[in-house]
Amino acid sequence: MIIDTHTHFYDPTRPEGVPWPNPNDEVLYRRVMPEDYKTLAVPEGVTGTVVVEASKWLEDNQWILDLAVEESFIVGFVGHLEPTADFEANLNRFSANPLFRGIRLGGGHLQAIGDPTFLASIEKLAAKELTLDLLINPEALLILPTLVEHTPKMRIVINHIAGARILEQPPDPSWVSAIREVARYPNIYCKVSGLAEHTGQTPAPTDVAYYTPTIDVLWDAFGEDRLIYGSNWPVSERFAPYKVVQQIVNDYFSAKGDTVKAKFFWQNAKAAYKLSL
Repeated sequence: MIIDTHTHFYDPTRPEGVPWPNPNDEVLYRRVMPEDYKTLAVPEGVTGTVVVEASKWLEDNQWILDLAVEESFIVGFVGHLEPTADFEANLNRFSANPLFRGIRLGGGHLQAIGDPTFLASIEKLAAKELTLDLLINPEALLILPTLVEHTPKMRIVINHIAGARILEQPPDPSWVSAIREVARYPNIYCKVSGLAEHTGQTPAPTDVAYYTPTIDVLWDAFGEDRLIYGSNWPVSERFAPYKVVQQIVNDYFSAKGDTVKAKFFWQNAKAAYKLSL
C-alpha cells in the first residue's frame, strides 16, 4: 500500500475559475483531476491520496469533498480555513465529512501566535482531533514550539521539509538545528516532499545520493514513525516526472527494510491524519 499525502486537484475551466495557479503558469494552469493523477501514480503502486487544498476560497473545500464522492482514490482531505471569527462554524461544517482530516496554514499565520482568535481556532481544531499541516520556511520553524506547547496534543505535519534548499552536501546548519528542535515534540510529523523542487534544478537530479544528506537529517530527527510520503503533484512536475519523485524516496527508505518502508509510505500517514484505511 502507498498513500501519497500531498496532491492538488483543480479546474480552471470552472465558471468561477481558480485562484491558483496563475494563468501565466504554462506548467500548472490546466485542468488537473484525479484521473490525470492516477494515470501516473497507479503504475507506481499508489493506492490512495490525501488532497491538500491550495485555494483560499472557502467553497473550494466543498468542491474537493464533492469530487471525493465519485473518487474513492481520495482517502483524505486537508482543507484551508482562515483562523478568523467564522472558523468554528466552517470547521463544523466541513469536518462533518469524515474525509476532512484537517487544515493547512502558511508560515504567515504563525506570526499571529499571540492573537487570541488564532489560538482559539487552533484549539478548536485540536479538540476535534484534526491535523494541522504547515507550509513554512526554515525561519518559521523557530516559532513552532510555541504553538505546540500551547496545544500539545495536536498533530502537526510539516510540509515540504520546511522549505530547505537541497544541495549534494550537508544542509544549512540553522535548518538542521531547527528541525532537531521541533522533532523533540512527538506529535510533529514531516512530509518528505518537495525534494525535487528544492534543488532548484530543472530537471532535478535523479540519484538518491544527491538528496541523502538532507533526508539523513530528517531520519535522525524524526525516526521511522514520523516521516511521511508526499509527492506535491502536480507542482513537482516542473522539476521531475512523478515516477522520479517517488523513486528517490523509495530508494532511500527501501534500503531501511520493509517495516520502515511500510511506515513511510502509508502507516505513518494513517497515524498522522487518522485515516480510515
